[in-house]
Amino acid sequence: MADESRKPLRFTTQKSLAHRLVLSTLTGRAIHVSEIRPSSPTNPGLAPHEISFLRLLKAVTNGSHIEISYTGSTLVYRPGLITGSAPGSGASGGVIRHELPAVCTRGVSYFLIPLCLLAPFSKAPINVLFTGPGVITSATPAGDMSADSVRTAILPLYAQFGISNNIEVRISRRSNPGPRGQGGAGELQLIFGHQVRLPKTVHLLNPGRVKRVRGVAYCTGVSASNNARMIEAARGILNPITADTYIFSDVSSAPFLPAGDDSNPNARKKTGVGFGLSLVAESSTGSLYSADMASPPGGGETPEDVGRHCAFQLLESISEGGAISLAAAPTVLTLMAMGSEDVGRVQMGRNVLGTEELVSLARDLRTFGASGWGIRDANNGPDGDVVVSVVGRGVGNVGRKIA
Repeated sequence: MADESRKPLRFTTQKSLAHRLVLSTLTGRAIHVSEIRPSSPTNPGLAPHEISFLRLLKAVTNGSHIEISYTGSTLVYRPGLITGSAPGSGASGGVIRHELPAVCTRGVSYFLIPLCLLAPFSKAPINVLFTGPGVITSATPAGDMSADSVRTAILPLYAQFGISNNIEVRISRRSNPGPRGQGGAGELQLIFGHQVRLPKTVHLLNPGRVKRVRGVAYCTGVSASNNARMIEAARGILNPITADTYIFSDVSSAPFLPAGDDSNPNARKKTGVGFGLSLVAESSTGSLYSADMASPPGGGETPEDVGRHCAFQLLESISEGGAISLAAAPTVLTLMAMGSEDVGRVQMGRNVLGTEELVSLARDLRTFGASGWGIRDANNGPDGDVVVSVVGRGVGNVGRKIA
């Protein structure tokens, strides 16, 4: 039995790779992932953002071992202890600098959300500065949410688990996707200083009614009037629903990168130009629903279209029901599964629970040794809501236990 427990768990394809790596690190189980883009004629194997995420895991852990095949289509990951930004583990002055490559097509939230899942179980606080030509703080065509939505719709959920102190996301330099959706040259810092032995058991069974909407309209390297146009279009849809709607406006200059001109080494070019909108609706019981929309890298979409589409996306998220949205569901369900050995409950929309992402998450948690989910119809809330019961695995914070 001991030999069986040491064998790597086997997965195929690159789907949910980041979350599987997080579960591997939390549970201490090694994983073997094969068939990672094996049939791609131009870019087989791991993508640049996935390799960068592996580097980030290596930086915040001690003793992790990573093996990648010659073609990059097979990965073996053996997790170590989550040390965070502890002295002597790669942090300089208590801060880990993580540089993203220029060819990165994923938003910085692709790295932030998994890192926040690891942070409560770290031995020391996590303080990571994301920098480099590949940092994109806005929403992306790949489906990543903006850093603003992580700050306003994901991080507040940790308070439900008793994790609320010294948690902050600082956006030092905004950026949208650059040409072909690659890079943005933004800068962002994540500070997560609240570590716990075990997350609290939660019972989120009352979605409540939406009482206010907050948001951030941002533009980078373009006219500030784009923000006003997005806000006006979004408020035209949201105001009849709730009068308490306030959208902030943030205008910043575009980042500059070396132009790569041999004849003029000092030449620089703009990148990360664009605009976008992040909206978050809060209910009377503290439930959060978010929506994100940004201008495409190739242009062709007006600020009015972005504002309207983002408002309709928020209304769709609210109409799906439940106490948590689809964007927040993986975070909440994972923390519930890793928490104390008690039964936690959360009310969700039936369509949210039936998505491929959450079905895959349930299977992955089961593979890593967590209990299966209990599902029943909800007694209150919109028709079609279900209550998901999750038994915690009691993983706990090994680093704090040793310390």
